[in-house]
Amino acid sequence: MYVVPPPPDPAAGAMADSAVDGDDGEGQLRTYQAWKGSNKFLLQGRLIFGPDARSILLTIFLIVAPVAVFCVFVARKLIDDFSLHLGISVVFFVIVLTLLDLTFLLLTSGRDPGIIPRNAHPPEPEGYEGHTPLTPGQTPPFRLPRTKDVIINGITVKTKYCDTCMLYRPPRCSHCSICNNCVQRFDHHCPWVGQCIGLRNYRFFFMFVFTSTILCLYVHAFCWVYIKRIMNSEETSIWKAMSKTPASIALVVYSFVSVWFVGGLTVFHSYLISKNQSTYENFRYRYDGLANPFDRGLIENFKEIFCSSIPPSKNNFREKVRKEPAIPPRLVASSFVSSSMEKSAGDIEIGRKPVWDEAAGDVDDYDGTDPPPQGMEGRSVMHSRRSSLGRKSGSWDISPDVLALAAGMGESKRMASGSGDNLTSDAQQSKRHTKL
Repeated sequence: MYVVPPPPDPAAGAMADSAVDGDDGEGQLRTYQAWKGSNKFLLQGRLIFGPDARSILLTIFLIVAPVAVFCVFVARKLIDDFSLHLGISVVFFVIVLTLLDLTFLLLTSGRDPGIIPRNAHPPEPEGYEGHTPLTPGQTPPFRLPRTKDVIINGITVKTKYCDTCMLYRPPRCSHCSICNNCVQRFDHHCPWVGQCIGLRNYRFFFMFVFTSTILCLYVHAFCWVYIKRIMNSEETSIWKAMSKTPASIALVVYSFVSVWFVGGLTVFHSYLISKNQSTYENFRYRYDGLANPFDRGLIENFKEIFCSSIPPSKNNFREKVRKEPAIPPRLVASSFVSSSMEKSAGDIEIGRKPVWDEAAGDVDDYDGTDPPPQGMEGRSVMHSRRSSLGRKSGSWDISPDVLALAAGMGESKRMASGSGDNLTSDAQQSKRHTKL
């Protein structure tokens, strides 16, 4: 006997889809899915980038393209001019330097720079003895102080309160306006790597800049070596030798311009490391004429950057977290606020200007004859109007009873005016008959 299989359960399919997306069907998401910063994630939260992560593709192109031209038009010719092992070593070392440069680039841009997790609610101010729990996003009843003093190596350092992350930033921490996160030992946001430079990736950033400098010098030097070999083999001038290898001339100009950029950054950050300063602190002149509480001496400062262990990330981007509860509806005149008003409240919550036309769209279509739309019980109809300048102004609240009364009065006036006109016309006809 054939039994018809039952139809598939749509709820089970939705739960399966949510499980594939990382939601276990019980209102849980991965941390990277509920992330409030501006970061972008790859490989299900295993790699974190800044919002300008596409700039990494440009940086990779600016590294790989010149090296490819160098290998094809310069290094390949040097293999024939030098002995076998020496000629191959020229190509080998340029490839190794390029791979190291790209590795340091990805280690800089694809890891957590030292983001401090946000608080669910502001901290309680000192001296606050209230027992009312604070809901997420709720402001405490007392105003929090903007700064706090912290003693570091006998020197007072001020820490600031971050309104976005709702926490007091640790020393040397700053909020990146591009990534929208508080980052430990914030140095700067680098657009070339598409990531903040902080406590956990500053070492790799310096190695990336330093390797780029070595690569530029390497390509620049061997292009001149190739030009010199042409001069000696053909016994010609340097200008004729340069005309025979336009690729070398292009690489010489490109590497010369690039080395001023990456080489200058290498020298500048070497100075910052020796003083144990960040770029942010140096530009703000925080220690101009004052003692730096973090300066431990030249050798110790370099050991702190290159020889100390990197602290683990404070964020587990693959951890399951609960979805934030939706904003509960508020009671207004013994009825719930409509969904359109809840949308406006949500717009205010996220900082977007509420569109009142959307909230009043369903209301304007109500003409008072049919039952009021859902959520409109006990509320009057709102009619938007425009001022003489063509700009929307306020709205009048008119009860449907008043509208019905006004309609009845208008009808009675029309009837009275109609009967009055009939009486006038009869009187005029009687006068004409009398004259005749």
